[in-house]
Amino acid sequence: MGKKNPFLFRRSNSSSTTRRRKKGGESPLLMPEQSTPSSPNNEGVSTSKTVVKVKKKAAGARLWMRFDRSGESEVFECDKSVIIKRAGIPARDLRILGPVFSNSSNILARERAMVVNLEYIKAIVTAEEVLLLDPLRQEVLPFVDQLRQQLSHKTNSSISGNRPLALRDTESHLSASGRWIPVPETSESLQDELPFEFQVLEVALEVVCTYLDSSVADLERDAYPVLDELAKNVSTKNLERVRSLKSNLTRLLARVQKVRDELEHLLDDDEDMTQLYLTRKWLQNQQNEGLSGGVGSISFNNGAHHLRRLSSVKSGSMMTSANLYDDDVEDLEMLLEAYFMQLDGTRNKILSVREYIDDTEDYVNIQLDNQRNELIQLQLTLTIASFAIAFETLVAGLFGMNIPCNLYYINGIFEPFVAGITVASIMLFMIVLGYARWKKLLGS
Repeated sequence: MGKKNPFLFRRSNSSSTTRRRKKGGESPLLMPEQSTPSSPNNEGVSTSKTVVKVKKKAAGARLWMRFDRSGESEVFECDKSVIIKRAGIPARDLRILGPVFSNSSNILARERAMVVNLEYIKAIVTAEEVLLLDPLRQEVLPFVDQLRQQLSHKTNSSISGNRPLALRDTESHLSASGRWIPVPETSESLQDELPFEFQVLEVALEVVCTYLDSSVADLERDAYPVLDELAKNVSTKNLERVRSLKSNLTRLLARVQKVRDELEHLLDDDEDMTQLYLTRKWLQNQQNEGLSGGVGSISFNNGAHHLRRLSSVKSGSMMTSANLYDDDVEDLEMLLEAYFMQLDGTRNKILSVREYIDDTEDYVNIQLDNQRNELIQLQLTLTIASFAIAFETLVAGLFGMNIPCNLYYINGIFEPFVAGITVASIMLFMIVLGYARWKKLLGS
């Protein structure tokens, strides 16, 4: 008791100092385990508030959402080190999910996880869970809803439809010591469904492709009326609208092209696609752990026969075989090809709109060239007329000089002389105009 009184006395005298520390954010030294039992209730409350503030101001902490196989989710905030330790990925992969690479598209395969960076969807997928970055963004919410709905639906259907088969195959999943060997899905679900990581990848590709397709549809709906208006009336306003439309089209084409190139890269490399079978590698590790823990040879042979039977139906089940089916990537290849074709169709739509823009620009340029030619022809006609009038002006200027001439003394000669000079100017104009038409300098 004698040791506690000095501390209590010092705390009561330094309450103002504690307040200043709370305001300045210098209170990480006050841990809740140390302050709660030996301090009054008010001090315990203030200390817990300080700890909450420190957590909120933790450097590098970002918002994540976790999904498990059953569709259950939770939102938490943590820093890079926790994610690296939990997903087993190198630190450089988290930079891909950062704002610097926000416009890139990547699907990276690692030993225990798959890093997905598709447009606004940034996630780390393992064989057991999904870690989604910034789940509260407006663009990410459709992916969150669809993923939760699909995982919940798959879980309910597998539980209701495969209960007898799971009971029938009980002996093939038991070890010699009576423990279960973890198998993520039953045989029917393995035959009918993709692995967990591919289900997540499918939802991500579906959401991204739908978003890009809707963006292209909106662009088409806005593009054609603007281009038709430009073809009818070439004005500065219409040209500015077409310029903005073309810049949006170029950015959208680049985004579609990035996702398409990433899928094409995966389709061209079977080794990368093999590395994306996370559930297969996870289940092989579980089998190895079961063998090292004392699994009997009979039960292992039954389990291997069961797994081989599953793998003969679909290559998505081939994740459970040891060495025979490691190179088979049929399921993933079919999945990627389907969305690659969809992205290729979206890209063709963008290219068709761009071709329509190019055709409209060519038509507008032809119109402008035609108007420019008409102006040149008009200018040439006025130049010929000016030349003819200049001849008449020259004659009038000559007679305007103070030079003695007998024509000045002839009565009634002014009108015939002016009429003759005018007729001569008109004839000169017609001769030069006919020569220009003969040389095809003027239109017919």
